[in-house]
Amino acid sequence: MPPFLGIKIHVNHKKVYGIMKERNLIVPQGKRREMRPGSGGSKPRAKRPNEYWGIDMTKFMVESVGWVYLVVVLDWYTKKIVGWNLFLRSRSSEWKEALDMALNNQFSDGVRRNGLKLVSDNGSQPTSCSFMQDMATLGIEQIFTSYKDPKGNADTERMMRTIKEEVVWINEFGNFQEAYESLGNWIEFDYNNLYVHSALGYLSPEEFEGAFTNRHCQAVA
Repeated sequence: MPPFLGIKIHVNHKKVYGIMKERNLIVPQGKRREMRPGSGGSKPRAKRPNEYWGIDMTKFMVESVGWVYLVVVLDWYTKKIVGWNLFLRSRSSEWKEALDMALNNQFSDGVRRNGLKLVSDNGSQPTSCSFMQDMATLGIEQIFTSYKDPKGNADTERMMRTIKEEVVWINEFGNFQEAYESLGNWIEFDYNNLYVHSALGYLSPEEFEGAFTNRHCQAVA
């Protein structure tokens, strides 16, 4: 048995580093550049309805059931909430249900070859294999916001904050159905039909979408 077994030798890290350096055992470390917000590129700008949609999710507490998950699909051009749903779970299938509502509302003849682009973060739901495969099948181009670009899905995230301010934070829902109905009434009637935006010339999303449709029909007539 070697005589040094069982003997503790105390050596500080500087000594170890010196020995490793003498024997060329040091791994060179590359320089890291500081990450700067907004370096992920400029945000795309919609020029017509149903060109860019944003999809996002938020959660809030309902006393009788716990966390519930709200998924919203927003048209960036008209500011209209084209699809939404409230769920007890947050899986890619729930996200697809909210998107299916939007597609049925906005594309009665089908979405293929209409150039729709869907913007989302890099969460597990929109990046799941089943979700991405469905988007490819439907001809919807997915755009994922970068962690370096916090404004990439800002329109949709701001919409989520508005929903919290106008509906969620001012109510204490007793059950799931109460939360679902309150959100539905606000989105379908108060927001889409009555909520005016300065960016839309002080029109509501429905009014702005209707005005665009009328101009387009007149142009092609």
